[in-house]
Amino acid sequence: MSDVISNASLRLAAIVESSRQKSHKSFKIIPAALLLTLSAACLLLTACAGSDGQKDDTDVWSETKLYSEATAKLNDADYAKCGKYFDKLEARFPFGPYSQQAQINAAYCYWKAEEQPQAIIAIDRFIKLHQGSESLDYAYYLKGLITFNDDLGWLGRFTGQDLSERDPKAAKEAFESFKTVVERFPNSKYAPDSLDRMRYIVNSLAESDVRIARYYYEHGAYLASANRAQLVIRDYDRAPAVEEALYLLVKSYEKLNMPELSNDALRVLQLNFPDSQILVTGQTPKKERRWWQLWNK
Repeated sequence: MSDVISNASLRLAAIVESSRQKSHKSFKIIPAALLLTLSAACLLLTACAGSDGQKDDTDVWSETKLYSEATAKLNDADYAKCGKYFDKLEARFPFGPYSQQAQINAAYCYWKAEEQPQAIIAIDRFIKLHQGSESLDYAYYLKGLITFNDDLGWLGRFTGQDLSERDPKAAKEAFESFKTVVERFPNSKYAPDSLDRMRYIVNSLAESDVRIARYYYEHGAYLASANRAQLVIRDYDRAPAVEEALYLLVKSYEKLNMPELSNDALRVLQLNFPDSQILVTGQTPKKERRWWQLWNK
């Protein structure tokens, strides 16, 4: 839209300049063209100001009223609207007493409305602008929740999907946010839950790599399976998935005709998991609870 307005402005400038140079006879014709150009520019500007043709009732609201209405929408769980209201409040009154709270509330509302991109924009803006805020620990915690993206939806619940079956990038980003809470704000009330979520994310990332190792093994790529299993053991040495990683390492080395390495992996497995049944069953026990049952609020 700005390019269109700029082009209209250039045409208007050209007409004005031309009118100065032409004769009086020509000048009588130009005002009509000038008027048409001005009208077109005004229409373009009007369209930009309100492209949907609808009046925004919040334009006349005071800062206090806008905050009150946004808070009411939040309390009513109308998250899509409260996010927009808080955004308008912060944009219209950037130096007002409600500005900081509006930013962080907007992020929360957009997260609850499942509008993750808007939520990330809002919370990143808050973190960048308010490093001295008393709510900074909550801001990092909320960013972790947003990127953790713990709502799998009805399909995820129906199929039994968990975090280890999803793209690990978001989980790693969430881990960094929760880590910031734990390290920078160890006395924060959000630190214990952040630590729990960090543990879960680590376990899920380990399970994700074990799934890959298992896939390689089942498709005859035994060296790739062994390498991936070693990665799990090295990077996630305390994760429950290490048990299966060691098992896959034992079996992969057997297939590669490397008995010494296979026996070494077997000794480590039996030492760390003396009650393990995986050598008999070929799999680890099923989880009794899924992760959303732990943190679904």
